[in-house]
Amino acid sequence: MTDMLEQHGWVDVFRKLDPRPERYTWWSQRGQARIKNVGWRIDYQLATPGIADRALEAEIFTKEKFSDHAPLIIDYDVMIKE
Repeated sequence: MTDMLEQHGWVDVFRKLDPRPERYTWWSQRGQARIKNVGWRIDYQLATPGIADRALEAEIFTKEKFSDHAPLIIDYDVMIKE
């Protein structure tokens, strides 16, 4: 997925900051997929290269169960003008 996105000018910002393959954002409700960490990373934050370069840190919040997806949060060094 990352290679395909990069071919079209997009950056998978999470993967840029955290290359570990075992980091997932979704687990099946069957079996013990979440407990065993057998999941997929199907939630993304995509950005242009310029914005991706301003990404500071990324986290997937897995401790609290909000749904079958875990929130993927990325902090950016960006000032928003009012």
